[in-house]
Amino acid sequence: MVRPLRKVLVKRPEEAFESQDRIDAQWRSLDYLVRPDFERAVAEHQRFTSLLEAAGAEVAYLPADGRTGLDSLYVHDPVAAVTGEGVILGRMGKEARMAEPEALEAWYAEAGIPIAGRIEPPGSVEGGDVVWLKDDLAVIGLTYRTNGEGIRQFQALMQPRSIDVVAVPMVHWDGPGAVLHLMSVISMLDADLAAVYERLLPIPFREMLVALGIDLVPVPDEEYDSLGCNVLSTSPRRVLVRSGNPVTADRMWKAGCAVEEFDGDHICYAGSGGPTCLTRPVLRS
Repeated sequence: MVRPLRKVLVKRPEEAFESQDRIDAQWRSLDYLVRPDFERAVAEHQRFTSLLEAAGAEVAYLPADGRTGLDSLYVHDPVAAVTGEGVILGRMGKEARMAEPEALEAWYAEAGIPIAGRIEPPGSVEGGDVVWLKDDLAVIGLTYRTNGEGIRQFQALMQPRSIDVVAVPMVHWDGPGAVLHLMSVISMLDADLAAVYERLLPIPFREMLVALGIDLVPVPDEEYDSLGCNVLSTSPRRVLVRSGNPVTADRMWKAGCAVEEFDGDHICYAGSGGPTCLTRPVLRS
């Protein structure tokens, strides 16, 4: 999750939101915190993708798809994992997002990238619940979006690849309607460094991180809701974070990170999705 980002998939607001009228028709039913402004979302996303390109990543764009809604802006979640053999498609835990894995499958097929597996009903796995700690060790959140059957299937898909998958049960927090992925409380900044919101870290998981020698950069309470814990590594200790999280940015800088910030009121805060949610890494090297 921290190797240099070489190719990344995004979906622009032009294709996900499409128009202000479409935003106005959907944002409340999708539990957005505030109403996104279409033009400002477009400008924010352009700035974000320019930072990805400046970091050395080739940016690919997912086309519009009539089966998907506003949430398709967050391209990370429909894919459970990208492996050397191909893509493991997830299955969404949010009913309004059920068609998104199919939309991504079409893009991967056109790109010549094989589908190496998929999560089948009644299982559900969203990519935001999967965190890689080492090449052969992943952790997966047991949440309202990723269920026990989905975790069982994911473990079975990883087992032939000699990858251990450890389930991390999460807490109720704000309930089924809220988004509490495992990646809501941890972002890897380097192989031995992570930004974390410690108050929501399950104790066994925190102890695992410490035992693995992963140093923790704590996100303060006042910067959790502003997505301070949602940080994208474009290479080891080179990170992107939504602006408005000065304490977290300063703590990452003091831990040796180069920190780039971008405005994300309308592409991040409104839909509770930070820079990791906005991106699906296709290739890291």
